[in-house]
Amino acid sequence: MITRPEWMAILARAPAEEMAALLAPVPPLPAHRVIRGPEIGLTMLRGRAGGDGAAFNLGEATITRCSVSLEGGTLGHCWRLGRDRRAAETAALLDACLQQAEWRAPLIEAVIEPLRERQREAAALTARRAAATEVRFATLATMR
Repeated sequence: MITRPEWMAILARAPAEEMAALLAPVPPLPAHRVIRGPEIGLTMLRGRAGGDGAAFNLGEATITRCSVSLEGGTLGHCWRLGRDRRAAETAALLDACLQQAEWRAPLIEAVIEPLRERQREAAALTARRAAATEVRFATLATMR
């Protein structure tokens, strides 16, 4: 069973075009009211030297946030990197719908699982490309 933090993470990384394409065969989503946004702002990115050193401010990143409400009062939220207002509102609406029992199973099957698989494939491709550039210093030392 997929949890809310998991589907929110998937939706926060999904392009608006992919979400729209996956939503095309799904029955129309319920009416919603925008509570906040979608609005664009900045967030501070923090880093640590060596992964465990003292925290420092690395820089700022643009984010877009949106909150929506369904007629029954269910709230959906989205915070995502970038400036895509449409994607933020769609993700917030999907978050609200996924909290409803009647929408959860169809949306997980039609939208969340395909998005999760595409994101896994993209991460695996990135990992393979990075692994191809790996230099094994232990091997170089034994070649002397």
